[in-house]
Amino acid sequence: MATEITIVIADDHPIVRQGLRRMIETDASLKIIGEADDGRIALEQIRTLRPAVTVLDIDMPQLDGFGVVRALQKEKLAVQVIFLTIHRDEELFQAALDLGVNGYVLKDSAVTDIVNGIRAVAAGEPFLSPSLSAYLLKRSSRAAALTKQKPGINDLTPTERKIIKLIAEDKTSKEIAEGLFISHRTVETHRTNIARKLELKGTLALVKFAVTHKSELE
Repeated sequence: MATEITIVIADDHPIVRQGLRRMIETDASLKIIGEADDGRIALEQIRTLRPAVTVLDIDMPQLDGFGVVRALQKEKLAVQVIFLTIHRDEELFQAALDLGVNGYVLKDSAVTDIVNGIRAVAAGEPFLSPSLSAYLLKRSSRAAALTKQKPGINDLTPTERKIIKLIAEDKTSKEIAEGLFISHRTVETHRTNIARKLELKGTLALVKFAVTHKSELE
């Protein structure tokens, strides 16, 4: 028997949740262990039930999907996230990927996509509705162009890339030092070297660069 995949679903429309449940439960290896009708309840359900996957509507009362994901990341809760949305907006899609969301499924294609999406992200693979593939191609093209424009990013050492990624996650130098088991002074030296290599002036410039390029440092 296949390993059971546990799921929490969150959407503020009961009919949507009922439809999701029916679609998901067509696969015997998928088990819904929690439901929520707003973001705060969804976050509490994930904290308590620890599902393998959570399916989140982007637009929810109390706390939207982005807010839930940021909270999960801050608390280091290991769960694969799929955004379920009516939005085809490219900027919203890019923002979701920048945040590190594992899947992005449109509601109008959920009937065909949601089960495959859950199984994919549970296996550690990204998933998006096929109709959004053009957005992904644009993203790849922009990333390639950015790399050419900013060759300095490729000159960072593995440790420097790790540090700038932690900066993007809003970690202080003290927290970075504790997490990497190095001294605070060493972290500050690395920050100085990173800024020099990337020709950045000032602490805020380094933080802005780290956040903007977070997806390239995974």
